[in-house]
Amino acid sequence: MATASTTASTPIRTGAVLADLLPSASTRLGAQARDLALTVGGAALTGLAAQLSVNVPGSPVPVTGQTFAALLVGTALGARRGIASLGLYLLAGMAGLPWFAQGTSGWAMPSLGYVIGFVLAAGLTGTLARRGADRSPLRTAVAMVLGTLAIYAVGVPYLAVALHVSLARAAELGLYPYLVGDALKSLLAMGALPLVWKLLKRD
Repeated sequence: MATASTTASTPIRTGAVLADLLPSASTRLGAQARDLALTVGGAALTGLAAQLSVNVPGSPVPVTGQTFAALLVGTALGARRGIASLGLYLLAGMAGLPWFAQGTSGWAMPSLGYVIGFVLAAGLTGTLARRGADRSPLRTAVAMVLGTLAIYAVGVPYLAVALHVSLARAAELGLYPYLVGDALKSLLAMGALPLVWKLLKRD
């Protein structure tokens, strides 16, 4: 993992993500504790964002903030910690922790495929971030779009199987109504993430 100095005069090595800007731990145990805190914190942030939820008439998939949070967690933490964080979010929610959308939990909901997709998306956006994809607006937008597509690649087929409908019908229920909102989230990310790097004078 690349490490980063917090001084403005020392550029970050290639492969750094935003989480690497945190002060380095002096011991291996400290580094592991920091990674654990980041992992749990990312899962908690996603769970909190999931409570920002609006039902979509006729669809079992609500509009929530958890998709945006999952993409940001993956981008900020990098692939390894991002996968661990969203994997924790998924497994804890399936085990009964009520931090899925609208305070739900369990494994029987038809929208669970989207949460599974969060893990894949976190790995993808985290990998892209280590290649500098979050340091310019255009590359950030591409990373967000690809991460969103990864979520739908799992969520829509899962929805079709869970509801016993065709893939086309599942797309009508769980894809098309959300495209405008996803575009807005990508626009927000492409402005926010490069700005953070610029403010830190690390781009």
